[in-house]
Amino acid sequence: MVVTVAALCQISRMVKNLKYAGVALDRASALRRDETWVAERLGDPATLVAPVWRGLNLFKSDSMPQAVFLNGTAAQTAIKEAGAVVLLGLDGNTAYAAADLSGLDEYALAPFTDTGGFEDLRRVGALMAGPEGALLAYARGMVHWHQKHMFCGVCGAPTTNRDGGLVRICDGRGDGGDDTHMHFPRTDPAVIMLVTHDNPEGNGPACLLGRQRRWVNGMYSTLAGFVEPGETLEEAVAREVLEESDIRVTDVQYMASQPWPFPSSLMLGFRARAETTKILIDARELEDARWFTADEMLGFGEWGDEPPGNNRMPRTDSIARWLMDGWLKEVRSG
Repeated sequence: MVVTVAALCQISRMVKNLKYAGVALDRASALRRDETWVAERLGDPATLVAPVWRGLNLFKSDSMPQAVFLNGTAAQTAIKEAGAVVLLGLDGNTAYAAADLSGLDEYALAPFTDTGGFEDLRRVGALMAGPEGALLAYARGMVHWHQKHMFCGVCGAPTTNRDGGLVRICDGRGDGGDDTHMHFPRTDPAVIMLVTHDNPEGNGPACLLGRQRRWVNGMYSTLAGFVEPGETLEEAVAREVLEESDIRVTDVQYMASQPWPFPSSLMLGFRARAETTKILIDARELEDARWFTADEMLGFGEWGDEPPGNNRMPRTDSIARWLMDGWLKEVRSG
């Protein structure tokens, strides 16, 4: 099956403008099994390379962040020096790849940083155009997976990069056998949910927000947690809310999902309606949790405000913020 870039762009528009979503590349699943084809694509001077260095992406030194994609000699040097190379996909006739330069000392990055430098995507991602930020997040996530799977989790033998970076394989000899073990990129599903109630404290509609001690001062956000084996997404939503706040929910409704490769999660966004309103927090998980009305939330500051104000909204690049903004819009228009 041939997947056109036009079709992928149409799919990317369905992700509701969430940051780090909407990678409009043909991932060429069948073609990448041909090692000769992969080598030709990676050796093509027109191939664009997104370098990743110790979890950081490369950006131009500009007032607005703009990704740097290497081509020509710089791209080929990056591929040669990389600890792992991933063929991310195709945009028409142009291939995109990620190159892990984490093994290089900082001084050795000079051939790649003449127009910019390596920065944390989370620090600048909210200011970037969606497709560009999504591509960098994809590159970062794939590089992280390769770094964590250099050895087989079954037998302990070294693994090698295959299929253009979408599988790692060992020879199975680490445990004395001869069966190969294949490892594919993993992402951890996490539910993140906005819990609402029509009138929890006698002041009209409100939503349940919590905060963790490690967050910036005053920031409140939606509750979230990882999906456990043997449960549905809806069950995970109800369990996490109950565990963290002692609130029981119903009418769990899926809203949207967001890749979150920091380092390797997929955030699955939900709304849920509270059946109870009395909060009892799990102090191991949360420092605080409260019901907030729309008027109270409209008085929040932003995540990066300096000096810190009272309460703050989560980062604008997060699905938590998207869920909260959507609810605020509905309440104010209703």
